[in-house]
Amino acid sequence: MSDAKKLSSLDASFLYLETPEMPMHVGSMAIFRLPDGYKGDFFEEFKAMIASRLHIAPILKARLQKAPLDIDHPSWVEDDQFDIDRHIFRASLPAPRDRATLERIVGWMHAKLLNRARPLWEFYVFEGMKDNEIGLYSKMHHACIDGGAGAALTSMIYDLTPVPREIEPPSAKKVAQEPRDIAANLIDAYQQLWTQPFEAAAAAQKSLELPRSGKSDLGSILFDNAMFQIESAVKFAGSMPTVLKSLSDVVAKVADPRSRESLQAMSSPPTILNKAISSERSFAGTSISLSRAKALAKASGGKLNDVVLALASGVVRRYLISQGALPNKSLTAGVPISLREEGNAESNNQVFGMICSIATDVEDPRKRLETIIAQSTKSKEMSHPLRALMPQVSNISLLGAPILVQIMALLYSRSDLSNVLPPATNITVSNVPGPRQTLYAAGAELLHIFPVSISTHGIALNITVQSYRDQLDFGFIVGANIIPHVQVMCDMLPLEFDALEAAFAPPPADIKGAAE
Repeated sequence: MSDAKKLSSLDASFLYLETPEMPMHVGSMAIFRLPDGYKGDFFEEFKAMIASRLHIAPILKARLQKAPLDIDHPSWVEDDQFDIDRHIFRASLPAPRDRATLERIVGWMHAKLLNRARPLWEFYVFEGMKDNEIGLYSKMHHACIDGGAGAALTSMIYDLTPVPREIEPPSAKKVAQEPRDIAANLIDAYQQLWTQPFEAAAAAQKSLELPRSGKSDLGSILFDNAMFQIESAVKFAGSMPTVLKSLSDVVAKVADPRSRESLQAMSSPPTILNKAISSERSFAGTSISLSRAKALAKASGGKLNDVVLALASGVVRRYLISQGALPNKSLTAGVPISLREEGNAESNNQVFGMICSIATDVEDPRKRLETIIAQSTKSKEMSHPLRALMPQVSNISLLGAPILVQIMALLYSRSDLSNVLPPATNITVSNVPGPRQTLYAAGAELLHIFPVSISTHGIALNITVQSYRDQLDFGFIVGANIIPHVQVMCDMLPLEFDALEAAFAPPPADIKGAAE
């Protein structure tokens, strides 16, 4: 199709790595509160609201179109048979209809794969909860969005007041161009290449776009891929100075004797959290004060993300001690870092990651946070040269790679290699900035957005945090065969937060001296 948009290699990787035991979608468990005296049908009103806003979020109507024989990355195309009733469902919540019950159901539902024949998202509305609350479980494939794009989508769809805002209707569709034969496109491509200034840097800056066939037969797919490879080569050539500098910086960092300690700190000890996972999930969520967390970050001389890492560290440390399974060496966390510029709401992935020691071997909460601040600073310095490389390497496309990667992912999933190989990292911790203002959907106030992320073989526990208003909403998800009831970790988090605050609290005033 002429309006097809091929997935980047980074986006497509989440499709290729997916297996029945390891779904690659992300989501949230949102809690809404209906206004007092509400007499309407929230489900129908919510569905109508989403239906009226599909055109401002095109990814919601985009489905995958595979390349023949999976020789290349698939493309996003508009689903001409889109049916919203296949994406938004009224769900039943058994007694006692509380958040704990909802969390158990969300854990069970999050383990189920999305249907790739349709746009890759689903909403489930749970009505009749206690305290006039509504539960909304949403999931969307990671090939569509990262944390930043998800937060942007939330702000795009919901309202800032209980009264829904007016949305302009979609504009008339552009008439699609007729598919052209390969010979005509070859001539156009040749002319375009030589009518533009063919300096690599200039061509890259102009975002060279060669013609495509718009057809789905094998020959046209091969031609379109060739055009893509030429574009990529020209753009890559334009970025060579940046790439070479980044590679030079990486080599220098690794070769520097002062970096050896940092590299050693990034090695991960084996733990009970680093095993193969089953096809079941355990999920739970909890919240703490954002302003108090920021005050703690300021008092410690660190960042908010350091406080999040310290809280995750303290909780994991408490849990492993309770199981008699805390290693002497510190655990590590894989930490996604957004490359998304402010205001960028594009539906794709713009992230890279770093590995950071989280000082689980340090008993004192104050020293633990101070150690994490120092370690995260070193990890950022080590990973910084890689940031410039990500835009180049994230879009590499090799014919035949999709099917090969999928085969290897399935073999890895079935082989239990994660039970014997040393873990790349012990846990995943992600901090996603969210909206500070109150949001509404169909008149209902949004109270919480608990993230529901991805658990993988070898890295069973994922702790993702999203800020909303003046709170940090934590979502814990884990393979249920590793931790059957992850709520026990959620219960530990407020205790750990209190311990950290107490560790950095100013000394009590000398009341007697003050009185004198």
